[in-house]
Amino acid sequence: MKTNAKIGALVDDGRELARRLLTALPQNAGFDWREHRAARWRQGAFGGEFVAESGASTTVLEDLLGIDEQKRLLVANTAQFVRGLPANNALLWGARGTGKSSLIHALLNHFAADGLRLVEVDKTALAHISAVSARLEGAPHRFLLFCDDLSFEAEDSAYKVLKSALEGAMCGQRENTLIYATSNRRHLMPERSSDNAGARHVDGELHESEAVEEKVSLSDRFGLWLSFQPLRQDGYLRVARHWLERLGRDHHIALAWNEEARQAALRWALARGGRSGRTALHFAKQHVGGALLRRAEAADGGVPGRRAD
Repeated sequence: MKTNAKIGALVDDGRELARRLLTALPQNAGFDWREHRAARWRQGAFGGEFVAESGASTTVLEDLLGIDEQKRLLVANTAQFVRGLPANNALLWGARGTGKSSLIHALLNHFAADGLRLVEVDKTALAHISAVSARLEGAPHRFLLFCDDLSFEAEDSAYKVLKSALEGAMCGQRENTLIYATSNRRHLMPERSSDNAGARHVDGELHESEAVEEKVSLSDRFGLWLSFQPLRQDGYLRVARHWLERLGRDHHIALAWNEEARQAALRWALARGGRSGRTALHFAKQHVGGALLRRAEAADGGVPGRRAD
């Protein structure tokens, strides 16, 4: 009887283990890309899966001002890719808030009807980017593998691992995938003057040090480099006006772009310590939101925070 009880317990334990393993394994091999335009790759102990992104960005190319050349080049590269023509992996680098990530999402909105889809792969999952690409092979869509805010510290041991994974993914890249990455750093790692200590002249030519070569080696795998810089004051004001008018239309409120609004936008940028498209958008949200709140309070008899029935 004791032996039977032990066998029964082992069978129950085996069933429970099998249930847990099945729960842990990816369940969405048939992820419906017709229904979802964007997803995030989630790596697990027994593989990975696509997780649909909710609340997709509504940014369109016309919303992105002051980056005309970067936009032109990346739109052209993406159009080539969508049509099955040769195209480059792209690295978008530069100051924060200058429209790098927004441009990627605007491209998705622009080309989604042509079959473009987006898969976000964060830094911790980049070592598995070849598996992501393999999972998408044969799908009828074209996929941007998007690595946002990609950068490494000098002591980051993951750099070489991810460098090897990305190099392998790029060399053996599937025909229907392309890698787009954003970073605040051109070479994805901090650059120091000491890196040039090993530079040398050979037959009159300057050869960079091994430290520099190592830092350039990964970013050099991206065929298209696009630089994003902070906006000048006139450019910042143009973006702030665009978003103020755009949000005003979206919320059915007409707000004048006058000297008062202009000065408010400048004070906002000064308080934030810089001028960028993101700063301009944040100003517009504050300005439009405040105007809508005042209108609502006036309709409610001037009672702050009260909502009309």
